[in-house]
Amino acid sequence: MARYAMVMDTRKCIGCHSCTVACKVRNELPTDMIYNPVTTDGPHGKFPNLSMRFLPLLCMHCDNSPCVDACPTGASIQAENGIVHVEDKKCVGCLSCIMACPYGARYHNHETGAVNKCNFCLDRVEEGLFPHCVETCHQNARIFGDLDDENSEVSKLINENPSVQLLPELNTDPCVFYIY
Repeated sequence: MARYAMVMDTRKCIGCHSCTVACKVRNELPTDMIYNPVTTDGPHGKFPNLSMRFLPLLCMHCDNSPCVDACPTGASIQAENGIVHVEDKKCVGCLSCIMACPYGARYHNHETGAVNKCNFCLDRVEEGLFPHCVETCHQNARIFGDLDDENSEVSKLINENPSVQLLPELNTDPCVFYIY
């Protein structure tokens, strides 16, 4: 079975927010909900030698997911393929998972009462397609694939480039990797 991961190549990200917009439209998210914001770091330096970096954020689909452990109803689930998702019908909106997520990647949907988050477009992945944000990224800064397949692009990128996971001290073992 595949174990899915995403690589964010921040060397390529230009902060265009195409990924954010594509996700928002595809998931028909309320105006106050964004599953994958892109933050800006900078500008740094002095004119004319200025630089900026962009950091795309989303659910980290942790191997050791505190949000899944915190869910009293079993609505927060980690599939065998590593994708963490929420079953809306089981969610009672208690917000325990929101408080447990160290990445701030879960959102209370006031319209439905359930908690929502990025699920790597699970339905698309199950059809053999890429998540919408990956497909939309014209800079190819988002790379998605099977972490356990040594020939996959994500495995090659992680093995051939220095990469980091956010907040490694928490031992959540996120399946989102950043290349700087």
